[in-house]
Amino acid sequence: MSFQLDRVGVIHGAIHDPGAGHRALRSVSLAARRGERLAIIGPSGAGKTSLLRVLATSIRPTEGRVTVLDRNPWQLTGSELKRLRSRIGAIHQAPPIPPRQRVITAVIAGRLGQWPWWKSALSLFYPADIAGPRDQLARLDLADRLFDRCDRLSGGQLQRVGVARVLYQAPELLLADEPVSAMDPALADLSISQLHSEAATRGVTLVASLHVVDVALRWFPRIVGVRAGEVVFDLPAVKVSDGVLRDLYASETGTLPTQDNQPFHPTPADVHDASQFKVVAPPRVI
Repeated sequence: MSFQLDRVGVIHGAIHDPGAGHRALRSVSLAARRGERLAIIGPSGAGKTSLLRVLATSIRPTEGRVTVLDRNPWQLTGSELKRLRSRIGAIHQAPPIPPRQRVITAVIAGRLGQWPWWKSALSLFYPADIAGPRDQLARLDLADRLFDRCDRLSGGQLQRVGVARVLYQAPELLLADEPVSAMDPALADLSISQLHSEAATRGVTLVASLHVVDVALRWFPRIVGVRAGEVVFDLPAVKVSDGVLRDLYASETGTLPTQDNQPFHPTPADVHDASQFKVVAPPRVI
């Protein structure tokens, strides 16, 4: 089992008084086997990011039990927890990359938790590896930006650097929080296809939170709907109907959120088909 959540609840800002905080997750039970690929969808503020942060062991749940990569993170020593976290790769909507940092250094940071301290320290001054980061950036059509400073990149390029960092890390659990929100459709499909390729090649689990439903249905065979901190459905993509989606997003505008902001009514042609999976080739972006 890659992870298992059993009746997990998260209340932010409730260290001493649970009734005084904001409830982000409520009695969430969810599990995934090694190699599964699933998308978590739902309206803004539904709890998608909090759910991923629990899986990343970034926050400790207020209630329930968490097992990640066969370990209960909150029963580990500090050094054991650090080793567990080095096996988890997290992609953020806004990558936490210092603006003046070089792209190569940002990508190499993916392996700092796996290297001895002296190698990690030296890599801050001179890259311990050049070919590896270049190869991962090439998968995302960014190899020519290897030595650029990150403050010279667009938002979408920074997101691709965040993806490259996790590809370079080669974790056992891939977590992606709105990883393509700043990208155009072609680059978004490229990035997600590379994450799928990585997960399929190495047999690791991929979990992505996405606001737009068309991308989720096109790329992921399993869809988990979250609203108001609760899992409201957990279905194969082929079972996610227009009615199910409209119930999930009832609190938002009348149209379902999509990549191009166009009206969307799911049909079999829009839904993930594992037999048709192909890795998207990097486009030539000018």
